[in-house]
Amino acid sequence: MKVLVIGAAGMLGRKFVEKLAKTGLLARRKVSRLTMADVVAPAAPADPPFEVDAVACDLSTPEAATSLMANRPEFIFHLAAIVSGEAEADFEKGYRINLDGTRYLFEAVRRAGYSPRLVFTSSIAVFGAPFPEVIGEEFFETPLTSYGTQKAIDELLLADYTRRGFFDGIGIRLPTICVRPGKPNLAASGFYSNIIREPLKGEPAVLPVPEDVRHWFASPRSAVNFLFHAAEIDGTAVGPRRNLTMPGLSATVGEMIESLGRVAGPDRVKLIRRERDPVIERIVGGWARNFDASRAISLGFQAEKNFDEIIRVHIEDEHGGTI
Repeated sequence: MKVLVIGAAGMLGRKFVEKLAKTGLLARRKVSRLTMADVVAPAAPADPPFEVDAVACDLSTPEAATSLMANRPEFIFHLAAIVSGEAEADFEKGYRINLDGTRYLFEAVRRAGYSPRLVFTSSIAVFGAPFPEVIGEEFFETPLTSYGTQKAIDELLLADYTRRGFFDGIGIRLPTICVRPGKPNLAASGFYSNIIREPLKGEPAVLPVPEDVRHWFASPRSAVNFLFHAAEIDGTAVGPRRNLTMPGLSATVGEMIESLGRVAGPDRVKLIRRERDPVIERIVGGWARNFDASRAISLGFQAEKNFDEIIRVHIEDEHGGTI
């Protein structure tokens, strides 16, 4: 069985292929070949039990998507995107990568003439204020950022291409993934990870928003598990509404900081410096804060129940269990 991962050099892509290499299985089937694609050639996982191709390509060109379909992968994971802050700062680049690139991929799959399972990572940024206390399944999509708009259009395309039988698509709206390992990126949501990750390393971090800002979170470990479950889920059980809001937990920045203090001690909390940023405040102020993810949960998706658990997952996965 052949698997294609687009965006394999990113944090989520790397973690996904690492777990895939450890198990050798996807949807209870043995993987024979993995193609990893990104704008830079991704690093292959260590000692995989299958063949690996690492490809550098720009999905915003139709030729790149066509070439990726040459060996007709049975499972396609489209994880590549320009993140929220960068998509807002560079309008043309955001639409070229997040919309045009996605449509080129969908079209390449359609022209290939078979129907693979295609898992697409969307975002809760497809929703826009004003919000109810908890966003349910019937809440409409009115994104307030270019990134959210691009993802919302992609969701519609995924549902329509699935309806027409061109592929079997599952869209998963990811919570903000926290705590992200590595270095800060250009995502407007990046500070959510920064204020936990850097203090855990004994380094200072900047908090650009008030502590009463509330948001929706899941760990990288949960996000990887979402991808594996999306590969094997029964499409008939999902039905025509192919885009699912993933489970997570709702927490304020203040509650996150309290969790940091409980798990790692007050000295870590002292490393956080308050420095308001009106641009970041405006962007995150238009994001959703709490969800009813009961539909995804009923289909078998799971995530953490409290923020202490998210921090402990990060310490286990990135610090070997101790700090």
